[in-house]
Amino acid sequence: MAESSVASAPQVTDQRLVKGARARASIARHAADVASVEGLTGVSIGRLATDLGISKSGIATLFGSKEALQLAAVRAAREVFVEQIVAPSMSEPRGLTRLRAVVDRWFGHVLEPAFPGGCFRVSTLAEFDSRPGPVRDAIVTDHDEWLVFLAKEIRKAQDQGELGPGDPDALAFELDAVVSAANTARQLGADAKVATARAIADRLLGRIES
Repeated sequence: MAESSVASAPQVTDQRLVKGARARASIARHAADVASVEGLTGVSIGRLATDLGISKSGIATLFGSKEALQLAAVRAAREVFVEQIVAPSMSEPRGLTRLRAVVDRWFGHVLEPAFPGGCFRVSTLAEFDSRPGPVRDAIVTDHDEWLVFLAKEIRKAQDQGELGPGDPDALAFELDAVVSAANTARQLGADAKVATARAIADRLLGRIES
């Protein structure tokens, strides 16, 4: 009897860990949804408890603080972005084909956003650009790593002779600025400007002669 109890203890613990991880992931994703519309400052334990029908103490046990919840929302949004844009594009041949796939999916993310308020990164960068602290640091790190990724893919296309010479970091910055502007236009209902942004991105990647 004692041996049976000991053997079952790890199973119970594992199940609780899995359940806790699922709950954290679900809450963090909802926090990202809220933040995309109302900003990360609109994310609170009380707000999410009301939205999800969970006790405040339950959320507090999982996250501990509002700041931890905000950081979890940043991570959740990053995971969605990677899953929808980066991961599927990596199966494309390296070089311009892959880079174009990334940009195509990026614009798809703008036109059919994963979050109700549009691109999470665009909205939170503007919100926290002058607010020092761990949340701002996480947002900036995420954005910087995205630009580094873009620059690496641009450099690969240049190395293969598929993209003209130039500063990969500068081109990554230009693409990011163009798509960010497209997201803002889309949220304002100016879909024609999204098409304009897409044309600019195409020219930057050499699809259309300037």
